[in-house]
Amino acid sequence: MKNQITNALSDFFFEYETPRQVLVRNRRVGVVCRLIQLGVLAYIIGWVFIYEKGYQSTDTAVSSVFTKMKGVGYTNVSGSERVWDVADYVFPPQGDSSFVVMTNYIITEGQKMGKQTLCMFLFQGQMTGVCVEGTKTCEVLAWCPVEDDHNIPDPPLLMSAENYTLFIKNSVTFPLFGVTRSNLVEGIDADYISKCLHDPKKAPLCPIFRLGDIVKLSGFSFETIARVGGAIGIVVDWTCNLDVDVKHCKPQYNFHGLYGNPAETDKARASVGYNFRYAKHYMEDRIQKRTLLKVFGIRFDIIVQSLARKFDIIPTLTAIGSGVGIFGVATVVCDLVLLYLLPKREFYKNMKFKYTDTHTQVSSFCL
Repeated sequence: MKNQITNALSDFFFEYETPRQVLVRNRRVGVVCRLIQLGVLAYIIGWVFIYEKGYQSTDTAVSSVFTKMKGVGYTNVSGSERVWDVADYVFPPQGDSSFVVMTNYIITEGQKMGKQTLCMFLFQGQMTGVCVEGTKTCEVLAWCPVEDDHNIPDPPLLMSAENYTLFIKNSVTFPLFGVTRSNLVEGIDADYISKCLHDPKKAPLCPIFRLGDIVKLSGFSFETIARVGGAIGIVVDWTCNLDVDVKHCKPQYNFHGLYGNPAETDKARASVGYNFRYAKHYMEDRIQKRTLLKVFGIRFDIIVQSLARKFDIIPTLTAIGSGVGIFGVATVVCDLVLLYLLPKREFYKNMKFKYTDTHTQVSSFCL
């Protein structure tokens, strides 16, 4: 028993086993095998390494965006002239990545808080519980005169917004690679910014955009979207290959119409365009009053997309190892063809597998 254990351990540590290989001279099987291997090789090189960049590790950026609008608007409504600057038509005014530019409005001036009966018919107040006998209506506490928003100005009152300009400043950091970039890349200095205006072909890196151009590039009509409002997405795309000089890591700007398509002609929809209300309060003869504005505007959402790639030995070895493993598919397919499909499959089975008689081996060992 001791000798058997010793022999088993000796065989385990000092013997090497290798699979038995059979060279089959068959043109059909040979062609099938090489075609499969060629397909696997094309997949590894073309898809894994060239298209999917399987030899690189990836990282997404931490980003920051702030904006600044410039431009002055002018309106003349019923002989009342007014100039609108950035403080009047941009909401909110802090330069966020999401903001609204007013392009049309309905104004209701001189509203004051009081107990009225007319407001009841428009459901714009709080009922006090008092009935007015003369009009046979319920008294309400509300801001009056009430707003009349049934007639939206057409053409929009602030069509001049088409020529406003938007400045976008964006910084991104790829923590994994320790790379920080700004959309004010090499060559974009103060002198260039003072003269440039973004154009997808002539000035693709200029960070100053004309609102009319943004709307046009998003596929919308400015006059249509300015009348009732809408939403536009500005995508800043950072797709960078950090295996080359970092100065080649530059942003690309894309524009997408999100809401306000002029093709949407269904007048019965529940809500059309984009609008909101805000009020400016003031005191007159010790009475609190307000000016109510229903604002129609274009909402701009600046979205940063990022993906940086750089060579890394670990994903490279992983991709190579998985590719080598896939080469085994050719062997499996060819074995199936040899053992189950070809006319001489029994011959190939005898060549590939070695059969032994366990009972005979045991008897011989006992003798």
